[in-house]
Amino acid sequence: MPGMNRRVVFFLSDQTGVTAETLGRSLLTQFEEHEFDQVTVPFIDSVDKADEAVRQINAVATETGIRPIIFSTLVQDDIRERFSRANGLLLDFFSTFLGQLEQELLIRSSHTVGRAHGMKDQGSYDKRIEATNFALNNDDGTRTSEYDQADVILIGVSRSGKTPTCLYLALTYGVFAANYPLSEDEFETGRLPRSLESHRDKLFGVSISPERLRQIRRERRPEGRYASIEQVRYELRGAEALFRRYQIGWVDTTGFSIEEIASKILSRTGIERRVRP
Repeated sequence: MPGMNRRVVFFLSDQTGVTAETLGRSLLTQFEEHEFDQVTVPFIDSVDKADEAVRQINAVATETGIRPIIFSTLVQDDIRERFSRANGLLLDFFSTFLGQLEQELLIRSSHTVGRAHGMKDQGSYDKRIEATNFALNNDDGTRTSEYDQADVILIGVSRSGKTPTCLYLALTYGVFAANYPLSEDEFETGRLPRSLESHRDKLFGVSISPERLRQIRRERRPEGRYASIEQVRYELRGAEALFRRYQIGWVDTTGFSIEEIASKILSRTGIERRVRP
């Protein structure tokens, strides 16, 4: 039987569960002394599925002796009502906030399933896809001819987080993000490559701690100089020296999530989001 510092958490949704997970996990981060076993139950779009989820929750409560925590973004009233009998702490985001909004706006909400992640804005969806294709086509310095179209060009050493950050910026905000890996040539000369010189106003640097970079590189290529602590320190010193020389803004990615890194970049650069998540 788990102790009180370990709890099972359910994320309930009539769609993918992304919203319930995002909101719920944001709250759970404030309780560092606890550990949480997380279960997502998506696409609860009928009373039968709701009742099955209730049975699952109650079974966990019986087995562990501790009632689970339940985060819900369910919309339909008849489905939401079924969870009032669940043996858990129910945190219903829609009932918490929709009622207050209805009072303030003097109108009842539509209670329409799927609005949070729907395709009602085809234009925004198309912009995200276009930005994602741009990020993939301009990854890792493979081509530089399209840099005129870029909103931002991330530069840094290999494995410092450039690619996932570019993809997140594209998928979430429709930002056209390219990235370019700094190499031995730049570290030896102390100068930017010619392909970046004319785009200096779009450059933003990413760095990382030597220890974390070494760990990442060893998982990818454990043998040779690539993952040695001497090599990663040399490269990071060279990269940060370039950032200072050319007055390029930069962020240390160590210990931050992709979401946090992207937010820092947008805040520091003032880049306008092409779409809203």
